[in-house]
Amino acid sequence: MADFKLEMKNVSKSFPGVKALDNVQLSVRPGTVHALMGENGAGKSTLMKCLFGIYKMDQGEILLDGEKVEINNPDEAMEHGVAMVHQELQPVLARSVAENMYLGRFPVHKLGPLQVIDHNKMHKETEKWLSELGLDYNVKAPLSSLSIGQMQMVEIAKAVSHDAKVIIFDEPTSSLSDKEVEFLFKVMGDLKKKGVSMIYISHKMDEIKRISDDITIMRDGTYVGTWRAEDMTTDQIIARMVGRELNNIYPEHHHEIGDTIMEVEDYTSIHEKSFRGISFSIRKGEILGFGGLVGAQRTELMEGIFGIRHIAKGKVKVHGKEVSIKRPKDAMEAGIGMITEDRRGNGIFGCLSIKDNVGVSIYNKYLRAGVMLDHPSINKIVDDNIKRLSIKTPSMKEQIGNLSGGNQQKVIISRWLAKDPDILIMDEPTRGIDIGAKHEIYEIMEELAKQGKAIIMISSEMPELLGMADRICVMCNGKLTGELNNKEEMTQENVMNFATMF
Repeated sequence: MADFKLEMKNVSKSFPGVKALDNVQLSVRPGTVHALMGENGAGKSTLMKCLFGIYKMDQGEILLDGEKVEINNPDEAMEHGVAMVHQELQPVLARSVAENMYLGRFPVHKLGPLQVIDHNKMHKETEKWLSELGLDYNVKAPLSSLSIGQMQMVEIAKAVSHDAKVIIFDEPTSSLSDKEVEFLFKVMGDLKKKGVSMIYISHKMDEIKRISDDITIMRDGTYVGTWRAEDMTTDQIIARMVGRELNNIYPEHHHEIGDTIMEVEDYTSIHEKSFRGISFSIRKGEILGFGGLVGAQRTELMEGIFGIRHIAKGKVKVHGKEVSIKRPKDAMEAGIGMITEDRRGNGIFGCLSIKDNVGVSIYNKYLRAGVMLDHPSINKIVDDNIKRLSIKTPSMKEQIGNLSGGNQQKVIISRWLAKDPDILIMDEPTRGIDIGAKHEIYEIMEELAKQGKAIIMISSEMPELLGMADRICVMCNGKLTGELNNKEEMTQENVMNFATMF
């Protein structure tokens, strides 16, 4: 038996204006979880896309069980036993669980001269694979009837159904509840016992230390090194990822909190099972955290305040005056901005450039004679934000879809920095972002608070919530169950007590 289930040797890959991978190595032992770590833009996803056949390597080779293989597309990857669970799911929501499991490889049988899909076989096979993972879903139900976490489990079952020798997990827990995370780790443990090797990409240090056997770190498209996980401390991992020490992830709070800037009164959704009777206020220069478990309706509440969702009743006052918000345009005119949780789904314009993704919020402001854009002024604003947030890109003309997730998030933040709202709602602002980029975003939040901006931050990461918020509101099942007003009250135990009140 070969020492390594998978080896990637001397892999290089360039895109116009940037070398994404430069002579990178990866060696994964049989039946282990191998963490692949690095800042956003380090090249992790690019390396995995080369392995899965989405990108073609400029140079390098891939060996499975010691034998060199050619992988030119995802079909060939799966034929060789390599499967990938993507961070950004692309499900066909209107089709069944079974149909999503077997997309592109439907079992067929002959009906005279025709070949038709063998639904009975597909349903039985799907039930078998789901059962093997301990999942009890209705295979005939539309995928839209499942939660995001359950959809993720279907993707994992799909990967296992290919009889995969190597499974790539790209930020698999970013949309999962704590219970679903525990279930995923159990599944991964069972796969290890069967000799399956797994490559695990995550920025959550507690997960990495808990489940990984080996850690490979990349930086700026290059290979830094590989170590046994048990031999690495969290501080060592961070230092090797970012190339410097990060002594304090959360910046010290030096912002001053002023007068009340926004009041929300009795905000209630038109949907019975969503948010209801919510009242709170936020002051200038304040970072107000919103905590709660999955399903608490925090995102839905903020989307209602921003005009994305309809409400049955409630008021919003900004600077003491009631404002009517029926659509996002109304919220923006009232000085409210929102960075959404679903970056790819409704945050970025994937086919447009960085300039357009930032500039879309200010194009109306820089119209000349009603028809001509003031491009020099727009270019300066975009360029200033690229430098300010250290966005890794060859130029502002680069398509945003080509950037890493963390750099995409920075572009979205730049959009609102350009718009300059008084109140900024940030829904899971550091989801899927590396520790170095998180630190940079926290510093931007502190800077905005110093300027007197009011920030509402939804976060499912307890350390982030406790480390950044001046005050915390906690929700459970659509209701505001508690408010923690100072550092003494803001403890993990208090947040969890209010988050599980009903």
